[in-house]
Amino acid sequence: MDLASASQGRTLAPAHEGETTMHIGQICTNEATCCTRDETVQGAALLMRRQHVGDVIVVDRFDGASVPVGIVTDRDIVISVIAPGLDPVSLQVGDIMSEDLLTARDTDDVYETIERMRLRGIRRVPVVDARGSLAGIVSADDLLEFLAEEMGELSRISPWQQAHERRARQ
Repeated sequence: MDLASASQGRTLAPAHEGETTMHIGQICTNEATCCTRDETVQGAALLMRRQHVGDVIVVDRFDGASVPVGIVTDRDIVISVIAPGLDPVSLQVGDIMSEDLLTARDTDDVYETIERMRLRGIRRVPVVDARGSLAGIVSADDLLEFLAEEMGELSRISPWQQAHERRARQ
């Protein structure tokens, strides 16, 4: 196990024999803000304000599961509703949500998820469990924080190795 994972209480999961991988579910934010398609745009904006977030995941509810079907960002509201002078009370989030939704399973590899986000130019990805139910959200900022921690741990290798070599030569 690497130091960054140990210091953050994270455990690496086996990928292939002799390898480990970090699952996206281990670094995502579990408390994702969501609403249904019939929520008004104003209601979604108020929800974002109350929760101090920049997006709302749009879900359909099936048998107690919240299945992500779209996402609305604060930018979507500004570009699609406010700038053209539309009424946020009369529009529903289902009318403006991004439907081409990229999701990640909580067991997906962090680096594979980063690559998928990069290829699609997406900064936020809902995370789902094995049933397809919303388990959280991961943002580019979450991933940058994770990578910065990993880089910090990597930078500690050389001084540790040099100190180890000095002790071994004495």
